[in-house]
Order: sequence, then C-alpha cells, then structure tokens
Amino acid sequence: MGNRDLEQARRYHDGTKHSYQSIRSDPHHLDWENHPLPFKVYSDLEAIPLPTDVPPPGMGALEAISAAETGPPGPCVPDLGTLGRLFLLSAGITKKRSSPGGEMYFRAAACTGALYHIDLYLVCGNLPGLEAGVYHFGPQDFSLRRLRSGDFRPVLIHASGEEPAAKQAPAILVSATTYWRNSWKYRARAYRHGGWDNGTILANLLAAATGYAVPAKVICGFADDEVNRLLGLEDGREAALSLSPLGRWDNPPANASEAAPLSLKTVPLSKSTLDYEAIQEIHAASSLLSPDEAAAWRGGTPAPERPSLTGRLFHLKPPQNIAEADDLISNVIIRRGSTRNFAREPITFEQLSTVLDRAIRGFPADFLDPPESLLNDAYLIVHAVDGLPPGAYVYLRKEGALELLKEGNFRDQAGHLGLGQNLPADAAVNVYFLLDMDPVLERFGNRGYRAAQLEGGILGGRLYLAAYAQRFGATGLTFFDDDVTEFFSPHAKGKSVMFLVALGHKPKREKG
Repeated sequence: MGNRDLEQARRYHDGTKHSYQSIRSDPHHLDWENHPLPFKVYSDLEAIPLPTDVPPPGMGALEAISAAETGPPGPCVPDLGTLGRLFLLSAGITKKRSSPGGEMYFRAAACTGALYHIDLYLVCGNLPGLEAGVYHFGPQDFSLRRLRSGDFRPVLIHASGEEPAAKQAPAILVSATTYWRNSWKYRARAYRHGGWDNGTILANLLAAATGYAVPAKVICGFADDEVNRLLGLEDGREAALSLSPLGRWDNPPANASEAAPLSLKTVPLSKSTLDYEAIQEIHAASSLLSPDEAAAWRGGTPAPERPSLTGRLFHLKPPQNIAEADDLISNVIIRRGSTRNFAREPITFEQLSTVLDRAIRGFPADFLDPPESLLNDAYLIVHAVDGLPPGAYVYLRKEGALELLKEGNFRDQAGHLGLGQNLPADAAVNVYFLLDMDPVLERFGNRGYRAAQLEGGILGGRLYLAAYAQRFGATGLTFFDDDVTEFFSPHAKGKSVMFLVALGHKPKREKG
C-alpha cells in the first residue's frame, strides 16, 4: 500500500505524542559525550568559497514574507553571489557565542534543540560564477563542495513528475535531514522535526528570494529514492525532504548523465548512533516510488470544513503604512533569535494583526492549490494584547478576524500545554497550528503528513520573522498534543497539533 496505507501516519503521530504521563515516566537522558556534530563535513572535497560582499535585498521583512509570488515573470538566473546570500539567510551562521564548552554557532533559522540537522544541496546548470553540478552547502566555512560535475537537474525534474517550476529553474535547492543529529535528543519525534526545521529554513528562503526577486517554490512531491541517490544520502540515516526551484529560464536542460553511486567520505557525527524504527517506518510509508506517483500527488488541496460562527469576532487592524516601519528582510533574519524568556508585557492588537495578516498566508508550494490554500488552522491563546480580551481564539483568514472561543486568563493552562514551561505562560500570545488529518491523508496519503508538518514549520518561521520585524520576540515550542486539542474543543475536536510559536516582549535586560 505504501503511501496509501493511511494508518501508518496516524500510528506514527499517535506514537510520538507527548502527554503529562509520558514525559514524567520517561527515563531518557542526554549523552553529552556522544553529542552529534551540527554539520555534515566532507573530508576530501575542496571548498568553493561563497562571496561575502553581496548587497542585501532591498525589501522589508513584512512585505517579503507575505508575497504571493517570490519573483516577477520572465527570465531570472541567480549568480553565485545571490545564491550565497540565499544560503546565508536561510541556513547560514549568523551569530557566534563563546561558552565553556567552546564556540556556539547560531543559524539564520530556528531549529529544535539547536541541533541543525537539515542540510542544503544545490543542483544547477551553468550559472554566472558556478559550473553545473551537485553541491553541498557547508555553513561552517560558508562554502560549497561539489559532489558531482555536470547538469543533473533532469534527475530532479524526472523525480518530481515534471513539476513545471522545476523544469524552468536554472537551480534547484534540496533540503535533507540527518536523523541522528536530531533524534539524539528527540528520538522518534525527530521525524516531525524534519518538517518543522526545514519549514523555518524555507520560510527564510522564500522571504529572501522575494527580496532578491528570485522565483522560488516548495516541492514536496518527488520520487524519494531518485533524489536520495543523486545526493549520495545514506539509506536509513538521511533523507531528502523538499525541493526548491530557484530562478526561471527558457532553456530546458539536456538529458542528465548517469548518476553513478557516490562514495564520499564524511566526518563521523558522533562515537555511536542509534536508529529508530518508527522513523524508518513513517519515512518508508510516506515515500513516493515513481515520478508518475509524484505527478498525481500534487495539487487539489482539500477545503477544510468550518464550524459555524458562535463567538464574537475581532477584525484585524494592521497598520495602513507598514512599509514606513518595515526593516529589511536581511536585517530581521540576522537579528532573529529564539526568545528564552518573556516579560509579562502586552503587545498591541495592531502588532498581533500584522503578525497574523502577514505570516499566515499561502505560499508557492505543490501541495497548495489554489495558492492561497492552507492545510493548517491557527488557534491562539491570548494573554496580553492591548485591545483584545484574554482568551482562546481561532483565526479566520477569509474574514480577517479572530473568533473568540472562550474568554479568560489561561496563563496556567498555556504553561501546562507547553510541557509545563514558563515560556508559553509568560508570552503575550501563543499560536498553535492544528488540522484535521483525515481529509489531508485521504487526498495526499501519508505524504500529506510530511506536507502538514512542513507547512506548520513555514508558517511558524514566518511568525518569527513578523515578530522580530516589529522588535518583539518569538520561540517555537513543543506541547502535550491531546491536551491542546481538548483545550480548543469543541471547535478543534478531532484535530491534530502541528506546531506552536509563542510571541511576546523580552525582559528589558535582554532587549537590544
């Protein structure tokens, strides 16, 4: 049955849920002596340094994250400098900090546990400043390393079932995960994090590409084995998660050379690794086996059923002239972090309106058709927003409004839902992404589960950027799955939680 054995996705999701009992009874501890490297390092390949003197994109963050398209019509061939800037702003090192254990590196996009298990690969034709080939991006030295010489885009085009954006792209970025670099801490739940952490990277990538007027798209549907083989990924340990065509030209690539098996030496991640059967099972069950399956997979996003309106509506009030106060997207990405403490201070309804209006929109993706579609719904617990009563809400995108589900002070409940942490209790707002998995799985099969997690990560990444653009903080959090659904029920009855982002001001001592 493969992708159509829908119980596999449900079984994995249920088996990786957090509950109060599961957390309290869990004997798992972190083996710091076996901590995996945060980079994939090819031992014997020559580094190709990326340019560092490229001007930043001249577009504000709030404009960039909300664009329906990432580039204008017509040809667009990114050069090596532009590609380097896209790598930096999506997955590059933006900050360094000394610690007793050595230097700590922080990346452009948020990642669960700061474990950085997502690698970026580039498959391109001949570009200004870069020969056709398959390359790996090394954040540690801001370089590319060539894994194959020649134009292998046809392999990805074929694997995607001739996806139109891939056929027109001079370059295609591939995101891949190394399971152990995340499962060292999070075990089988790490497969969810592949969607989350790739999603925050892609949120940055789409915004930065918009700033540079480079067309970009997210492709989730492809024949897995063909892509993994092209990149030389280790079966059962690594996996491609998405393709992102970059640019547009009218010169279709010639047939690719045979992609012979790769045997490239890499630095060991840690002394030992552990595989998780649940990860292997959900990946196999959500894999597409052929280009024809990939072609049939994309499009036709199910329209979710909406409960009747029963609560008061509060229509969003974003400012009329956002551009006047909008900081450059590159500045916001470099400034972004994950807030470690929140002050119990309010944000304004105008600020919250801006975050929701700009971040929670459709984006170019093969599983979103029409483009303004989304799989997830946004639910909120509002603690401190000037002009909005504290309580639980659902965001109605079509109406541009929040529907009040229940009014009250729910800081204690929010803290519990976020694994008993202070962050969601102290934040001004918590935004949860939930969806009804049944229609998504019926349409897309188990692969729809990957898409749902990825979309949650992209929307969460946009929330980060929209918050930091307005000079307050954000952080992604995990949660007690069923308790979140119960809290927002009956409106959210039967839905599953994909992602959680807390928003609010940092304590004054941490601002700056």
